[in-house]
Amino acid sequence: MSKFKKVLLKLSGEALAQDKGFGYDRDFLDEVACELISLQRSGVQVSLVIGAGNIWRGRQGADMDRSVADQMGMLATVINSLCLADAINHNGGKAVVLTSVEMNKVAEFYTKQRALKYLEEGYIVIFGGGTGSPYFSTDTAAALRAAEIGAEVILLAKNVDGVYSGDPKTDPSAVKFDEISYMDFIKKGLKAMDMTAITMCMENSIPVLCFLLEKGAIARAAENKTPGTWIK
Repeated sequence: MSKFKKVLLKLSGEALAQDKGFGYDRDFLDEVACELISLQRSGVQVSLVIGAGNIWRGRQGADMDRSVADQMGMLATVINSLCLADAINHNGGKAVVLTSVEMNKVAEFYTKQRALKYLEEGYIVIFGGGTGSPYFSTDTAAALRAAEIGAEVILLAKNVDGVYSGDPKTDPSAVKFDEISYMDFIKKGLKAMDMTAITMCMENSIPVLCFLLEKGAIARAAENKTPGTWIK
């Protein structure tokens, strides 16, 4: 039985590609979909925000207006959201995509009331399109949606097993934190989540659990049984 009853999972776009580096790893999508379905059927209301790094990241070196590049990224998150929703539905679950930008022939427009209704009806709700505005990351979108729907926790799935004092892949002296306060995270300039998102979590008292995305990790995180890092 899960420790939490309403969670928001923040999943990177890169995770969807796995070793391919671009696009999607269908086996991984099915694996994540089945874990999410199992978690939802255990009585947890499950929602997600997905990044877009497997399709588009920033201006990608191009001489491009920041707003245009961010709008492209927002559209890419909708593509990822539709892809994961399809995997969930294909594996016997119920998923719906709500977007921050109106595109009614593709997905429904996000409202808090609509999201809460779908969660109560047993749907896994995926929030696409970021915040709907440029200059804000999907981390910030996750914090915003978590605050709006009253999520108890943000489960921050990463490619490392928690928050470190430096990059553990390049800095052998980097130390892992089991727990760190919002303010210490900000003061140390840590990078696991962007500062706007952390500030929003702090202002709304939403704890963040950063953990390594691997098989079974989502359910373990929802039960607070994963050796990650708490930011709270």
